[in-house]
Amino acid sequence: MNWRLKLKILLTLNRRIRDTKGTAAPVTWKGFVQQYLFGNNKTAYWPVNTSSTVTGTQYIVTGIGTAPGLAHGCYIFADKDSPVFIGDYTIIAPNTGIAAYNHNMYDYRKYDTSGPLTIGNYCWLGMNSVILPGVKLGDHIIVAAGSVVTKSFPEGYVVIGGNPARILKEIDKAHCNEYKNNKEYIGYLTAEEFQQNRISLINSAL
Repeated sequence: MNWRLKLKILLTLNRRIRDTKGTAAPVTWKGFVQQYLFGNNKTAYWPVNTSSTVTGTQYIVTGIGTAPGLAHGCYIFADKDSPVFIGDYTIIAPNTGIAAYNHNMYDYRKYDTSGPLTIGNYCWLGMNSVILPGVKLGDHIIVAAGSVVTKSFPEGYVVIGGNPARILKEIDKAHCNEYKNNKEYIGYLTAEEFQQNRISLINSAL
């Protein structure tokens, strides 16, 4: 995120704090200062905890009300050939790993890419879960704590768990509440600001 945009956010931070208070991805003074002055996630356009590491942020597209790495101890990484897409209102618990690429099995110095890793809207990734390269999760998926997700569940509306993760239970669509925040933010930006600055925030190839 360029300095002009950071300055704009800083000058209007009190409003952004009020607008996001009580949501799953709140903006705070402490978080903003720690992230951009002392943290290691300065390129992210969304709040990231200082104990989490997010790399390849220009290849990560996050949705409304979602802040991957805001919880403690997360490790999330992406690159040009293995971008990450995370939908709206998805919750990511502490110590979650989202791995968009992996080491080559014959030469660990090299990396294998698997294309996009996609997580849908209204998902919940439980504590200590790991999402591996190339996985696609549909909307309304709950990943049980400690699970390792090695394959896709694109249809959504299921609880998955285990290592490797499998379907544990189906979720009734009729009971799913697709709520909306009163003020919609994508990270530190309003949804409108995000669209205006999209090209500078994420790789234009996406």
